[in-house]
Amino acid sequence: MLPEAVAAMTEELSLTGNASSLHTSGRRARRVVEEARERVAAALGAGPSDVIFTAGGTEADNLAVKGLFWARRAQDRRRVRIIASPVEHHAVLDALDWLAEHEGAVVDWLPVDAVGRIDVDALHAALARDPESVALVTVMWANNEVGTVQPVAEVVAAAHEHGVPVHSDAVQAVGQVAVEFGPSGLDCMTVSGHKLGGPVGAGALLARRGLDLVPVLHGGSQERGVRSGTLDVAALRAFGVAAEIAVRDRAEVAATVGALRDELVRLITAAVPDVVLRGDPDPAGRLPFNAHVTIPGCEGDSLLYLLDARGVECSTGSACQAGVPQPSHVLLAMGIPEAVARGALRFSLGRTSTRADVEAVGTAIGPAVERARRAGVGAFATEAVRS
Repeated sequence: MLPEAVAAMTEELSLTGNASSLHTSGRRARRVVEEARERVAAALGAGPSDVIFTAGGTEADNLAVKGLFWARRAQDRRRVRIIASPVEHHAVLDALDWLAEHEGAVVDWLPVDAVGRIDVDALHAALARDPESVALVTVMWANNEVGTVQPVAEVVAAAHEHGVPVHSDAVQAVGQVAVEFGPSGLDCMTVSGHKLGGPVGAGALLARRGLDLVPVLHGGSQERGVRSGTLDVAALRAFGVAAEIAVRDRAEVAATVGALRDELVRLITAAVPDVVLRGDPDPAGRLPFNAHVTIPGCEGDSLLYLLDARGVECSTGSACQAGVPQPSHVLLAMGIPEAVARGALRFSLGRTSTRADVEAVGTAIGPAVERARRAGVGAFATEAVRS
């Protein structure tokens, strides 16, 4: 968390007040919430009335995808199709799977290219096939694994040509690239506080005023009547502060961290010459805080633990379901073979990253890859004997 966000949250935690109450403490808390709403809106090019506070990105994605689907289908029972990219975060993917299984939704998956960017021509074709049957389009602003930025403006233009609303998960993008809700033309957009230097557990769905959403949560009818629940005043105050600072400093921080990321890629390539950088190789088409690579001949999970033992924390970008590591759905959608996808590593940088951090990775990764490859050869030999 940003120091300013920590200070704001710490101060607020010592104060009393439910923002839905009418007494003095409640009205004070309400002012804090509305000031946070104004800060988030101003930072993201939205109006305060566009901001619906949630407990984070997952809740906001679910409200957008389910709420829009239910509302649009209620208006016209033919609207059962959802057009989506297969590289979305699981907060969107799993919501779509649930709607398909339980609510009769039909999901049209858009193809993506080798860097993970959707095919806009395929979107036009999917919309034109039967526009009256489409409930919504959902395409993330930038991918959380490989860092590729999506053509949001083209997606919005294509969908709006047929009167179809568009949702975008911008959790990973805000604070790294320019994101403005109003000018984007989006109908709703997801953001999360912890990606901006705010606290975990605070987020928002930006939804244009007048957009019909069916609530996922029912109760006190807070937040335009579509998101019930007592508001976390302290977390929202910190979220507002963090959003303001992250967007204000974005260009400078992105340039600094992007240079570190480029140096990280250079050092990894020097240590492991056959490494492959994934996502858009053009810095203009990818997030500056992200470096995603695949390393032939070894498992990403093995590398993760070997690097962790050397003080380097990264991720594989894969989901572990039922205790069984699975290759990244993003890489598979990009056409990368499963065996190659299993050798993935994702490095995330931020405003606190230093050159010493980057150099530490460069020093650690060569020996880690060598050991992982030896382990992989041994495991293969053992399996061959068993067979």
